[in-house]
Amino acid sequence: MSDRTSMLAQPLQRPSAGRVAAYLGLFVLGVAVGAAGALVQAGWFPGGLLLALAGQAGLCLGGARVTGSRAGAVAPAGGWMLAVVFLTASRPEGDFVFAAGSGSYLFLLGGMALAVICATLAQGRQPVGDAVRLGK
Repeated sequence: MSDRTSMLAQPLQRPSAGRVAAYLGLFVLGVAVGAAGALVQAGWFPGGLLLALAGQAGLCLGGARVTGSRAGAVAPAGGWMLAVVFLTASRPEGDFVFAAGSGSYLFLLGGMALAVICATLAQGRQPVGDAVRLGK
C-alpha cells in the first residue's frame, strides 16, 4: 500500500485570498449579466433572449475555466439568480421588469438550465502527479 492518501481522504484546504476575490468578482459579474440579460431579452426578442443566454453561458463556462473548478461556474450562477429573482419581484407601485410572456420564462428556465450544464461540464479537482496514473 502506498503512503499517499486518496484525494478524498485529504483535509480541506482554505482557499487563498486571490481565489476568494476571483469568486467574489465572478459573483458580481453574474449579478451584472443577470440584470443586463433581464433588460435585453425583452427588448430584442428573440435575438435579445439568445444574447442574454449566451452571456450567461459564457460567464459560467469562462469562470469555470479560469478558476479550474466547478465553483467558478457556480459563483456567477449564484449572482445571476440573485439578480433575476430580485428583478422578478413586483414593487408596491406595480412596476416590474419581467412580463408574463414566453420570452421571460425561457430566460428564467434557460438561464437556470445553462448554469447547471456549465457547472456539470466544468472540470472538478483532479489529482496530480505520476502516482495517480494506473500502471505506474
